[in-house]
Amino acid sequence: MRVLGIDCGTERTGYGVIDSDGRAHRMIAAGVIRTQAKSPLESRLQEISRELRVVILRYSPNAAAVEEVFFSANARTALKLAHVRGVALLAISEAGLEFGEYSPLEVKSSVVGYGRAEKTQVQLMVRSLLRVEAGGADGALTASEDACDALAVAICHATHAITQRRIARAQR
Repeated sequence: MRVLGIDCGTERTGYGVIDSDGRAHRMIAAGVIRTQAKSPLESRLQEISRELRVVILRYSPNAAAVEEVFFSANARTALKLAHVRGVALLAISEAGLEFGEYSPLEVKSSVVGYGRAEKTQVQLMVRSLLRVEAGGADGALTASEDACDALAVAICHATHAITQRRIARAQR
């Protein structure tokens, strides 16, 4: 299964594409869609949308996943994040991809085994699960927190999707 993970943000939206059988994962691509903080929000959303469509066309994922909206002390920031999430969900829906959304706690639990893990722990485990060396060419892609978080979301979805399929087969 090929999974696109997206880490939504108005200035930096991370993406990561993996191939996975639910146990072993291989990174296909990772990166960050950057927008200008001074640009109007609608322009930034359009750019994020366009770039996500390019990623979907280039890598042909079977599924995509994003983190659920978390509660923020700053309502304005949370609202902007929700706009980016909406753009991501639209691109996913238009492509007809299987969709999953997970809480930050679920993502961290899937990747690290502990829902309150620190960012550095998540990065280390993502690199370990994808067999990526920090100093190598692929390591540069995972050096970005946004790309690494997106890869973590993709790993979480792959793990959950395979488990759900096994449960469904066992119940037949």
